[in-house]
Amino acid sequence: MPPAADTALILLTCHRRENFGPGVAAVCEAALRLAARGDVTILCPVHSNPRVGDVVRARLSDHPAIALTGALAYRETVAAMATARLILTDSGGIQEEAPALGTPTLVLRDVTERPEALATGNLALVGTDTDRIVAAATRLLDDPIAHAAMASPAFPFGTGDAAIKILDAIEQYFSSGLDDVRPLRSEALWIKDGAR
Repeated sequence: MPPAADTALILLTCHRRENFGPGVAAVCEAALRLAARGDVTILCPVHSNPRVGDVVRARLSDHPAIALTGALAYRETVAAMATARLILTDSGGIQEEAPALGTPTLVLRDVTERPEALATGNLALVGTDTDRIVAAATRLLDDPIAHAAMASPAFPFGTGDAAIKILDAIEQYFSSGLDDVRPLRSEALWIKDGAR
């Protein structure tokens, strides 16, 4: 969904079990406060879990600046991430992909298993405290310098070229004649319970 004319798009996703109950309610309150600015459109794909979806629909469905949708296909999700001025999410997958797009992302968690993404500067942990979410989002929406500081594409998980690098290494190995001197080991290097 493109943002309404003269508004910035915020992509909001929330589904983590740790945020069920008060966390989801606080995120919804933050969304309402941000939508009340009048200069943002919030796109919120609603998770199918009723412990999230029921709360989100009950609190956000009547606001004209908030568009609730069902789950987005992957391409639609990436397009929304790339178009967004800002992402609010607790999704691990979005934390992994947002840095490559250079979209500033506020993580609706207190901790993350993706410290590499945090280290890029594209992400910031804000938890589910309404005031903290609104303050961080407002800063990124209103301060071009703060936004720019989080908006440079970064690739903490690679650039998607691992297969090409592996193929190059194999081709170099076999074209160098080393396979006659150093044959590849044919026995299994891995067993069910770990490396030998």
